[in-house]
Amino acid sequence: MLTLAFGLTALISHAPDLSALLAQPTFGGIFAVNLLVSGSLLLFVIENGWATLRIFLTVVLALAIGFVIMLLISKDPLNAYRALLTGPLTRVNRWGNWIEDALSLTFVGLAIAIVFRAGLFSLGAEGQIYLGALAAALIALNVHGLPVALMLPLSIAAACTVAFLWGLIPGALRAYLNANELVSTLMLNEVAVRIYSLILNAIKPPNAGFTETVIFAANAVFPRFITGTRLSTALGFGIAAVLITWLIVQRTPFGYTIRMIGANPNFARYGGINTRQTIMLTMAVSGIVAGLAGAYLALSVNQRLILGLSSGLAFEGIVVALLARNNILAVPAMALLYAYLRAGAQVMQLEANVSLEIVRVIQAILILLVTADAIVNFLQIRRKRSPDVSDAPTVTDGEQAPSVTL
Repeated sequence: MLTLAFGLTALISHAPDLSALLAQPTFGGIFAVNLLVSGSLLLFVIENGWATLRIFLTVVLALAIGFVIMLLISKDPLNAYRALLTGPLTRVNRWGNWIEDALSLTFVGLAIAIVFRAGLFSLGAEGQIYLGALAAALIALNVHGLPVALMLPLSIAAACTVAFLWGLIPGALRAYLNANELVSTLMLNEVAVRIYSLILNAIKPPNAGFTETVIFAANAVFPRFITGTRLSTALGFGIAAVLITWLIVQRTPFGYTIRMIGANPNFARYGGINTRQTIMLTMAVSGIVAGLAGAYLALSVNQRLILGLSSGLAFEGIVVALLARNNILAVPAMALLYAYLRAGAQVMQLEANVSLEIVRVIQAILILLVTADAIVNFLQIRRKRSPDVSDAPTVTDGEQAPSVTL
């Protein structure tokens, strides 16, 4: 893990020798972040075991199919793929964009994974991101005089509270009215985005050239610690979010009810679990993590409110959760992988004049391969559970079938 972190740092810094690398003022910060990257990859391998090889081969196969498509549409496919696979590590700012995007996807992937573990399919994270960012921004713009140690927790608490309450709406509709959560969350997303746009237009400066607020005060944003990037101390909140989410899902009674409902809702109900309450709270708790994503975008990445805040980030989080197989501790590694493709796509577009849509194709292939793998596993498990008809005892003529006493 240390070797990988040091190698990534040396590759990004482009230092001619070891002494020059260690003398760079940004070495410590870059190395610390790369150490977290290496740790997340190691954790992914530990959590998945030999299944890591299968996931790795799935990604390689998707990239190979994408390369075949690249041969058909690009005049220089080798240069295009080189930019895609190495672009995020060629400059510090590109590397920073990769880590920044991965942290956003980690928050959203965690929110989606919680819902998936309960056997639900919610797309409400998009609206919760917008409302979480809006709540955090309103605190940052209207509360003055507090130190950073109080201001940031207050803003984050507001974001999480609003997103939690917003998540209760589709949760209650699903639990008590049996409304389809996919439809209700999609409709509520549009409502949330419109509320966000309405309030943003009301609070933006009257002479602003763009639809955005002023930059927040220094005590209301996460301090950045690596020059040339937008990486901030919000990384600590990302680590805490992963650990707390894992503890909730795997080590609490509430997490047990989530997993039981996801495995077999009828068994959970007959076992005495209040399925309605669990479904409603699952959607709401998922909103807390999505609200953290909104607060991160507002208080760390942009440090102000902008019109196109999320741009479909919640839908990208679904892919991250699928790649992680809803394993909470595997979400950061898959977020890093997916964000790497996104960052590489931007470099590829600049250097090789290839459209970003090729990465969309690779993403779609990844989803299809992961889904196909999940279907195969499901059929294998179902085949093992189903009784074999050929093993059943036969009754010949003149014999009486054995009686069963109930």
